[in-house]
Amino acid sequence: MRTLQPLRRTAFLAGVLALAAALGACSTPTPYAPADDRFGYKDSSIERDRYRVSFNGNSATDRETVETYLLYRAAELTLENGQSHFVIVLRDLDKNERYVHHSYYPFDYGTYGYYGYHGGYYFRRSVLAGPSDSIPIARYEAIAEIVIGGDELKAEGTDSYDAREVLSTLGPRIVRTPG
Repeated sequence: MRTLQPLRRTAFLAGVLALAAALGACSTPTPYAPADDRFGYKDSSIERDRYRVSFNGNSATDRETVETYLLYRAAELTLENGQSHFVIVLRDLDKNERYVHHSYYPFDYGTYGYYGYHGGYYFRRSVLAGPSDSIPIARYEAIAEIVIGGDELKAEGTDSYDAREVLSTLGPRIVRTPG
């Protein structure tokens, strides 16, 4: 039995290194860019001066960055349309959280199932299994509806943003795709 201890220790270390490599591979935050299949910014026209803007980040992109990129895109869109100010009329933040289960033994097993009538999923571990944990992974999507215009937006006493000032202030925090 004593000859199995080095094998267990080696398997445990190999598992930890594999987990660290897997987590490190997906630890790059979403850069500021148009949306590909899932991540990045999107915008669409609702009316002549009203737009829907969103930014969807991956699990390595924190909430503050997602909201910053949304404001930055709103300012860019305002200037692209020949206007100087914008007002956010609706704003929402969607948080998508899931849990990833990790076991510290390479030959661990368990079963997944569905509760049926009461709803919800469960994970049942085997009696012989070693220690494990579940890690929460969150993704954020910021969504806003904006109205763009000129100095008249500022004169109306609304909480308007000056698009040039937003770009100037937030610009140093924007990380774009390389190349």
